Amino acid sequence: MRREQERDPMPSVGTVSRRQDVGVLVREAVFGADEQARERSRASIRKLALEQGAVPASIQGLYEAAGKRLFTGITVPAINIRGITFDVARAVFRAAAKANAGAFIFEIARSEIGYTKQRPGEYSACVLAAAVREGFRGPVFIQGDHFQVNSAKFATEPEKELAAIEDLIKEAVDAGFFNIDIDASTLVDLKKEGLEKQQEDNCKVTARMTQFVRKIEPKGVAVSVGGEIGEVGGRNSTVADLNAFMKGYLPLLGAGTKSISKISVQTGTTHGGVVLPDGSIAKVQLDFDTLRDLSAVARDRYGLAGAVQHGASTLPENAFELFPRNGAVEVHLATGFQNIIFDSKQFPGDLSARVNKHLMETYKDERKRGETDEQFLYKTRKKALGDFKRELWDVPPAQLELIMQALEDQFYFLFTKLNVIGTKEVVARHVAIQRPLT
Repeated sequence: MRREQERDPMPSVGTVSRRQDVGVLVREAVFGADEQARERSRASIRKLALEQGAVPASIQGLYEAAGKRLFTGITVPAINIRGITFDVARAVFRAAAKANAGAFIFEIARSEIGYTKQRPGEYSACVLAAAVREGFRGPVFIQGDHFQVNSAKFATEPEKELAAIEDLIKEAVDAGFFNIDIDASTLVDLKKEGLEKQQEDNCKVTARMTQFVRKIEPKGVAVSVGGEIGEVGGRNSTVADLNAFMKGYLPLLGAGTKSISKISVQTGTTHGGVVLPDGSIAKVQLDFDTLRDLSAVARDRYGLAGAVQHGASTLPENAFELFPRNGAVEVHLATGFQNIIFDSKQFPGDLSARVNKHLMETYKDERKRGETDEQFLYKTRKKALGDFKRELWDVPPAQLELIMQALEDQFYFLFTKLNVIGTKEVVARHVAIQRPLT
């Protein structure tokens, strides 16, 4: 595998043309007149990316190496891009080039696919187009985040709900998502007596989904599958929870089936943070001791890469360097990037006013009693990323460039604090990339 990921020092005429053309193609891939036109553009983007050497890949090899302690002290950032995906992904790749980083993930959750109006094929095309535009070469890790079981639907029609998740997994893998996080933590029932009983449905569903992934993954690709034992926003996870889950999960897999590579846990965060009446975010006290202990047990007892932290993007800046120090293998980041976009002084004032008016009118039934306008808008504005999708892509270029620069700076900051500076080499050593997409 080629290990160079930097931009071409002297791009050829063909390279320049390719990078210019991909900007047109990605617009068609997102906003084309019909699905056929959009898919043609997505296929062209995949072809350009593969020709350049930007290849959708599984992070499995890197995580297996982490499970064997072949390297330590790295926390992989998993970046949820909810809007303006092509330009935001470009900012990620630019930061990665400056950081000589290879260990970073692009992801989108099941819920985000809905409210941002981005199906997996579109999301993958935007990320790969960004890789082409920025001259990136090497494995591109794209992940399905929180492919989550809806507990209410599971309670009434379990097979229908699980079939829906399997359909989404198939759609995602076909689009180049070779990293899938199964989240059946919503099925953990703390009212049951005994940890194994509490985790029982989680074990069964995660095992079923792992087997399904292994059945459909492309030849030569071992999709990295994640599990989850503690629902974000719930009570903190424990080592006993992890042991109970693995005791129930592993026997259900069957001999020779590759298991999950990592485990998501709860240590005190909530998605998006806790919003105060003035719209600011409350300070969170993370239990880093628990994170450290869970990561150590995950690696040493079960050969996993370690524990995964969700809901971290709104934490104070001095918290991020504590993740690699405490053995977290991966940290998921989303709302903080959304905030940079919406709160930027460069964000058009007229568009902001229209967004707020729309949210107040369209989602008024979702407003909780006692919520201030600031709390309601903060919690709801993520839905504007889908409702105002084209308007966001069409923010005037000069203003958009400054917003993207702020994001690029934040990505570089996170790469530094999470210790993924210079990880291009370790990724090249442990990740063998295939070329399954055409």
